[in-house]
Amino acid sequence: MNVLVTGGAGYVGSVCAQQLLAAGHKVAVIDDLSTGHRQAVPRGAVFVQADLADTRTIGQLVKDTGVAAVMHFAAAALVEKSMTDPRYYFEINVQKALQFLHLLLELEVNDFIFSSTAAVYGEPVSTPITEDHPLRPINAYGESKLMFENILHWYHRAYGLRYVALRYFNAAGADGELGEDHQPETHLIPRLLNAALDQAFEFAIYGDDYPTSDGTCIRDYVHVLDIAEAHVLALNALPVVKGAVYNVGHSEGHSVRKVLDAVAEVTGRHFPVRTAPRRVGDPAVLVASSEKIARELCWHPRHSDLKNIVRSAWAWKQQHASGYGPPAVQ
Repeated sequence: MNVLVTGGAGYVGSVCAQQLLAAGHKVAVIDDLSTGHRQAVPRGAVFVQADLADTRTIGQLVKDTGVAAVMHFAAAALVEKSMTDPRYYFEINVQKALQFLHLLLELEVNDFIFSSTAAVYGEPVSTPITEDHPLRPINAYGESKLMFENILHWYHRAYGLRYVALRYFNAAGADGELGEDHQPETHLIPRLLNAALDQAFEFAIYGDDYPTSDGTCIRDYVHVLDIAEAHVLALNALPVVKGAVYNVGHSEGHSVRKVLDAVAEVTGRHFPVRTAPRRVGDPAVLVASSEKIARELCWHPRHSDLKNIVRSAWAWKQQHASGYGPPAVQ
């Protein structure tokens, strides 16, 4: 199948593109490189630098490459920034994404895998979180993703769009030459590895007064390879499970302090740690129930042991101390 991957120069998108190629699919990638990296686009994929709203360029690419399905990763994704500039998040994650979706339907591309997020749930009322948990985002990022999920639901009913939305939790780890490099870096494990690599980099724990066992946030970390496998399985099963929503999680949570200890053990390094105020919009606990995706797609997180995640990320970080380099916006 010919698959278009939006945001395929980003962290999860690049690994998914590589896994699609490994599974025998043909892959085209579009990315505006505002946060992604040209070096992350897998060899063998067609690459076009384009904004999601550039319908002329994208339309021509779809026609030229015979795209039959789309995996949509392109998004603004910083929770903290979404609280100070929600307009930007709704523009990218809803307005431009909707314009892109309309183009696909005009071109009769009806198969769509959506990269969603656990942020649609907000503060959990029960854990582990199942797909029928109340949807009450507490930040504009989660709200924008939920809005687009709702759009997909109604377009499925009205226009025959075949979609699956994957709500994944904390993507982590690395896959060979593909790793995590954001500017600024807000994700826990790469921040810890930066501190391990350069002790001049002071690590901050954002809040130690949450209602958890050690006062720090608990998250469900999922290896990026497992997330990529979930996307490929969803694509293969799309004719049967169209319209479905799945959590992609390990069903096991780890506190910030537990992850810190794992990083210290794997790297053999210790580094300065300070406590900083909570970040706005951060729930205390986010842990997934993965029963539905296991039952319906036979997906299991084979790579998501915490130390395995840290080891793979550390191996990548040691080879890419400065990441991929600065984003190549032109």
